[in-house]
Amino acid sequence: MLDEIDAVDWGSIPGRPDWYEPDRAAHGLRALSEAANLVQAAKAGSQLGGGGIVHGHSGAVFPSAVVATPLLLDIVERGHPAAGAVALGLLDEALSCCPHAGYTRVVAPDGLALPLCCAIADRVRARTDLLVGLGKRGKSLLAEAAAHWRFEIRECVADGSDTAAFGNLAGCLSDGVHAAEMHLGGVVTVLNELTLEYPPAEGALAACVRVIARHPGELLLGATLIPAECGDRVH
Repeated sequence: MLDEIDAVDWGSIPGRPDWYEPDRAAHGLRALSEAANLVQAAKAGSQLGGGGIVHGHSGAVFPSAVVATPLLLDIVERGHPAAGAVALGLLDEALSCCPHAGYTRVVAPDGLALPLCCAIADRVRARTDLLVGLGKRGKSLLAEAAAHWRFEIRECVADGSDTAAFGNLAGCLSDGVHAAEMHLGGVVTVLNELTLEYPPAEGALAACVRVIARHPGELLLGATLIPAECGDRVH
């Protein structure tokens, strides 16, 4: 794990000056990966939670948390149990904290400019099997990540004055009316009202959402929808 941590140029990751401390991110992750007891894990966690990936006292999260997420999950999988518990706590905190203005998004591997919380959630979902195997604590983190859903549009059909959009849903789109950001080709469009028409079957991703008062031509095949409220989160 040390090679993966050291391969990251933590100083090049943006963050609000005087709040984000790259050395705390690098040193904290190294220390957490090597922790052999509860005390060592707690000390490492204090570095990460005190300016490395979040600033716990003020409730702020930094872009470094996105980069750190797969590394923290590696620690959960291969590190000392105490270190794994600290890593899970940090991930939960990162999902619930808000970013500073000017540091609210990262460019994901697929090119989307995602809010930090959504980018972290994607990386958490990528390790679903690991987290499910941990039992209650892992499933709790997955449930937290599920609120940061994403829906990829595959087909659109007019339904009265609305559009039924078919595609793949990752995470959990709850009942009720939601606003969403629609991302495609670097362009972001806000959809003010959509609802879940039918959820995925267990173990599947295919779902349908109803986009209210929009015709199919206004929706873009291949676009990705994410919660608009995530994009509005600012510390």
